[in-house]
Amino acid sequence: MSFRPPKGTDDILPPDSRQWRRVLGTFEELAERYGYDLAITPLFEATEVFERGVGEGTDVVQKEMYTFEDKGGRSITLRPEATASMMRAYLDSGSQIPMKLAYSGPMFRYERPQAGRRRQFWQVGVEYLGEDSAEADVEVIDLGYRFYNAIGLGGLEVQVNTLGDAESRVAYRAILVEYLTSIADQLSEDSQRRITTNPLRVFDSKEDGDKLIGAPSPVDYLSDDARRHYEQVQAGLDRLRIPYVQKPRLVRGLDYYTRTVFEYVATGLDTAQNAVGGGGRYDGLAEVLGGRPTPAVGFSLGIDRIILALGEPAAGDRTVLDAFVVVADDERWRQGFELVAELRSAGLRADIDLGRRSVKAQFKSADRRKAAAALVVGEEWEDGEVTAKQLESGIEERVKAEQIVAWVAAVRG
Repeated sequence: MSFRPPKGTDDILPPDSRQWRRVLGTFEELAERYGYDLAITPLFEATEVFERGVGEGTDVVQKEMYTFEDKGGRSITLRPEATASMMRAYLDSGSQIPMKLAYSGPMFRYERPQAGRRRQFWQVGVEYLGEDSAEADVEVIDLGYRFYNAIGLGGLEVQVNTLGDAESRVAYRAILVEYLTSIADQLSEDSQRRITTNPLRVFDSKEDGDKLIGAPSPVDYLSDDARRHYEQVQAGLDRLRIPYVQKPRLVRGLDYYTRTVFEYVATGLDTAQNAVGGGGRYDGLAEVLGGRPTPAVGFSLGIDRIILALGEPAAGDRTVLDAFVVVADDERWRQGFELVAELRSAGLRADIDLGRRSVKAQFKSADRRKAAAALVVGEEWEDGEVTAKQLESGIEERVKAEQIVAWVAAVRG
């Protein structure tokens, strides 16, 4: 048998997984700081959740979903995105108050695999459910922006637009259909089909982008309420000093978006898939799913693309362990085990070679594991001391055993 993973999927192992852990850990900490509680939903849902929630006219539903019939004859789909699932869970909870939720996990779409586009991909995201204020939009955009700053992703561009409210979209749709119909013979077959089914999706076409330069923009047909909301979003971003670019034809790829939409674009990512995340407001999604009216806004961020945009970590860029315990005396393994347990209990990242290999092999393990320090347990233990060596600088000293936790913590900084 082959040990390769299925096409379009990846095994994430060390050392690559260290970057993933750092990025995912940063998101978890930041989401918690902003008050977003963890939400966990099933990896699969009734197909109807995505057909209705994402939109039957989207490529996701028509071409990309992993759908199958279970043993009970029910149509089941592996989740291609998380927002519809999160809204379903919120409605099922019966909550009548705003809820701030964060999620992290794999999504599945049957796509042509390429850099930044996988069939199983990882997303993190937040959903602010039950709140219709422009300030909620600003908070969500701000959280994503701070996350990218925290992980060191440079060259980030925040793009924003508005699709207007329901009243605006009715007026705009009629104007857009009229325009697209006038140039239909110049458009691809997919775009021609979308003129009547979902005209906004025409803006997603890579093939027809240069033919839409003269197309009307949603911002030119906003109701007073929709325009006021968009102006408040921009004012909020300005107050928080979040640089952004207005993109009048930014529509995102899913049907449930209304009013504010936004994307985070890694301008330095040399691939067609340079959008590393995005989101917007989806005030009508709850009703589409058969629930009560529920305003909401959120984002999803693609971890696979983020890792791609970050590139390879610099050599020695980040330690993995605070200390690696090296046992130099065969009779000192028990003390070595006790020392590593003490370090871990103190909240430090510590490890030991359980294979009882030579001192030279243990030091190699310490280097391979990117430890900041090696703590040698040998004959000096008789004097109540440990030989402590900072591996990057080579500085070595003897430290009292009762002071070793404080020494390692100081080296960690």
